[in-house]
Amino acid sequence: MQTYQGIAEQKFAAIANKKDALILGIESSCDETAAAVVEGGRRVLSNIIASQIEIHKRFGGVVPEVASRNHTLALPHIIDEALGDAGVRAEDLDAVAVTYGAGLIGALLVGLSSAKAFAYAQNLPLIAVNHIEAHVAANYLGTELTPPFVSLVASGGHTLLLDISSYNEYTMLASTLDDALGEAFDKVARVLGLPYPGGPNVDKLAREGQPNIKLYKTPKGVRSDLMLSYSGLKTAVVNYVHTLQQKGEPVPVADICASFSHEAIDLLAATAAQAMKKAGRDTLVLAGGVASNSYLRQKLQETGKENGFTVRYPEPILCTDNAAMVACRAYFMAAEGKGLAGLDLNAKSYLPFVAKESL
Repeated sequence: MQTYQGIAEQKFAAIANKKDALILGIESSCDETAAAVVEGGRRVLSNIIASQIEIHKRFGGVVPEVASRNHTLALPHIIDEALGDAGVRAEDLDAVAVTYGAGLIGALLVGLSSAKAFAYAQNLPLIAVNHIEAHVAANYLGTELTPPFVSLVASGGHTLLLDISSYNEYTMLASTLDDALGEAFDKVARVLGLPYPGGPNVDKLAREGQPNIKLYKTPKGVRSDLMLSYSGLKTAVVNYVHTLQQKGEPVPVADICASFSHEAIDLLAATAAQAMKKAGRDTLVLAGGVASNSYLRQKLQETGKENGFTVRYPEPILCTDNAAMVACRAYFMAAEGKGLAGLDLNAKSYLPFVAKESL
């Protein structure tokens, strides 16, 4: 009698020769509970997301324990809904994919435990997916995009420039020395008293303000090693606001949002242009929640036209955390025999990025 692992290995190997493979993706790395079914790595049959924004808004940010409990309550129903919307049965699936890192450890464990149980019950292979790699893969959904290209990953905890040479290989071109861009947006929002989630609210107010405040005392240029830093800019905002408050002067929130956004993103766009030259690519793709920022998209489009490269990005629903990107990433891994995990797979809050490794 075959064991679960033996059956899973056979089914996993078959995906490489099945262009229409159906993969159930599960995502629970932070405060979105999500499940999706994707066919052939590109066609989204369902993409169900239960957001916890309203739950965490009262706390001004994500509370890990609260997030984990709500994932536990929501996930069984979300999986059922994803299968129902896709019009498939559990026995029609070819694999289950799950985010195992990076993220909030408790939240990850909820999704991982559910994926393991589902895979075991249905004798399906379990595919372990890196959350950041999934964000990059979101660009394949509903498109014909193929590597090579450079990807700018801008999410809550990561800001990276990656040279994607194939579906499963990359070279890291740059990252941040301190705060990620998304973290800086959230911290600025908190200083300005804006509600959670901070990033989108800063973006919204930036469109109403003028970038007329010089937060950096001296202009910041692109570093020779392409590394980025946002801690100083964040501190400049804090100091500017505190100085006005101590003087009893009004705080021009919209102008601060616009000024911060322009200084942060202008430097990022200039760095991305240098990374494109270094990699010798003609396409830049955005990935991650911050990729839906309106000024980031605008500035990169302008920079692309000036420097002769194309800029592409997913629709907004695929920029923020979702499970379709997880299923997509898993398909391209499985197509090259990568990613099969055992039932001993554990969650990891942090996954390191080194100069070169397989995606």
